Amino acid sequence: MTDVLIVGAGPTGLALAVDLARRGVDAVVVERAEGLFPGSRGKGLQPRTMEVFEDLGVLDAIRAAGGPYPVGMIWQDGKRAGEHRMFDPAEAGEDSPFGAEPWMVPQWRTQEILFERLTELGGGGRVLFGREVVGLDQDAEGVTVAFAAGAPVRARYVVAADGGRSTVRRALGIGMTGETVDPNPILVADVRIRGLDRDNWHVFPPQGEGSGFMAICPLAGTEDFQLVAQFPEGEHLDVSLEGIRKVAAARSHLAPEDVTEVRWASDFRPRAALADSFRAGRVFLAGDAAHVHSPAGGQGLNTSVQDSYNLGWKLGVVLRGDAPESLLATYEEERRVIAARMLGISTGVHRGEIRRGEATRQLGLGYRDSSLTTETRPSPGPVRAGDRAPDGTVDGVRLFDAFRGPHWTLLTVGTATPVPLLPVPTVRLASYEVYGTGVFLVRPDGYVGWAGATAEGLREYAEGVGALG
Repeated sequence: MTDVLIVGAGPTGLALAVDLARRGVDAVVVERAEGLFPGSRGKGLQPRTMEVFEDLGVLDAIRAAGGPYPVGMIWQDGKRAGEHRMFDPAEAGEDSPFGAEPWMVPQWRTQEILFERLTELGGGGRVLFGREVVGLDQDAEGVTVAFAAGAPVRARYVVAADGGRSTVRRALGIGMTGETVDPNPILVADVRIRGLDRDNWHVFPPQGEGSGFMAICPLAGTEDFQLVAQFPEGEHLDVSLEGIRKVAAARSHLAPEDVTEVRWASDFRPRAALADSFRAGRVFLAGDAAHVHSPAGGQGLNTSVQDSYNLGWKLGVVLRGDAPESLLATYEEERRVIAARMLGISTGVHRGEIRRGEATRQLGLGYRDSSLTTETRPSPGPVRAGDRAPDGTVDGVRLFDAFRGPHWTLLTVGTATPVPLLPVPTVRLASYEVYGTGVFLVRPDGYVGWAGATAEGLREYAEGVGALG
């Protein structure tokens, strides 16, 4: 028996487990494999995800484990032919401290850090490996999940975070609507290589008709490189050491023996797909189980972690009895439209129609049209209800420090209007131009839920969303 069963110990499932654990929710993560995923696949953490990770208590470890993306270096005929900037330039600001380029951390290391954080938090959550889901049955009170080995688990809610080929999604009969982004298969491998510096992302353009590109990127915080190579449609991909050596030698100045080790390898066909629904009764879909992206632009893992960040606080207050079960309907309402938008961006980046930059940092995403969003000011300022609540340090108070934790936060800016006494942290700022003027109730996931010129209607809103505890 558990409150929440999470299927899949990838970044999506582990981030959700961490969020639930710090809320004191009993949760179990089950993973079909015997250990955590070993590859680098999703290596780019966008600025918004870095903000989420700061709140979840893993930012220091994430910073220590990774680094910034290196400058691209284009090679032609064994010689350096010029630099390539992967991202449009941006700078971090007071309101968005991680707002420049993505931070590179191999996916396997991100998962290790989240797993370590979950272990550190103790009794709120645990991970069971070697538990393959083979069926589930739900009723009005909960869900019973059966496994190929081991006893079944009964949970009040289940979250499927088991990837693009989700067993749970298929068992529920939820379809996915999508398209092939690129018919050409791609090989991706974590390798050890001699003869390339670690200061550049090495790009080898196609050598002729029928050939594809190859890129070799040093993986920050490790001795490995990630090798990515594209192949013609229908070609068989050899992911063995010898196969990868042949590719590296054929497409670059490297000798076969310069590839000294393959630590992980896989192949895939870039596609984009969106689940027809993110929920069936007491079962929710999150991450790749709900939306599958091309890796271009680094949106998949980031969108997935933010699914968990949206769902975690809602499950917490409903399970605690502080909000009605109907609150959970807003997960699909809010996240499916975001996922659809990010799928379009991923596909656009892959096809060269969208630049990596403002569109891919995910700082501008929000929930203005959500049924959870209430804006009562006739003339809203730069920050409206539904927007991400920006950071900043004013009068010695850092806003992200005030927001951090599994709670709502009441913020007033540029107004002395009376506010009700709520069981949440309250911050009063004389002025901060980033926000404008008003009263703001900031959600546990860092978005403004309610905004007004006065506090009229604030208590009623707070009671309906579980902010009163």
